[in-house]
Amino acid sequence: MKERIAIYPGSFDPITNGHLDILSRALKAFDKVIVLVAVNPNKKSRFSYEERMEMIKEATKDMGNVVVDYSSGLTVQYAKEHGATHLIRGLRAVTDFEYEFQLAAANQFADANIDSVFFMSRGETADITSSMIMELNNNGVDVSHLVPKAVLKRLKK
Repeated sequence: MKERIAIYPGSFDPITNGHLDILSRALKAFDKVIVLVAVNPNKKSRFSYEERMEMIKEATKDMGNVVVDYSSGLTVQYAKEHGATHLIRGLRAVTDFEYEFQLAAANQFADANIDSVFFMSRGETADITSSMIMELNNNGVDVSHLVPKAVLKRLKK
């Protein structure tokens, strides 16, 4: 039987417990998940892609079958090159749906053999974005229950 590989793309700036929840659920459905850090030179990131990859690797070190990589190209091209057939995406709220619907349509246009799978965010992390976490942290709010220890260490620096 062919190995079922999925890509979980995102900026992960930084990775959150919400991301990790979606990843752990995706690992139940796929044999391997590649967490793909999107590198966009036009977007201002708080952490370099190398730092983001380090935090993700540390946060996922006890999860089996997780690979961490980066790409500045189209995710569907990366998926095809790495034998992945699915893209993992998280949905927090209705506001995410429209963007994700358009993105899934564009990905289908680029490669009809790669499908999107959506996981609904849940719990206290459902409405909190990485940007919000950074804003809260920068204003002295304790975000320790929203991010993995690997991220918390960097935020305290």
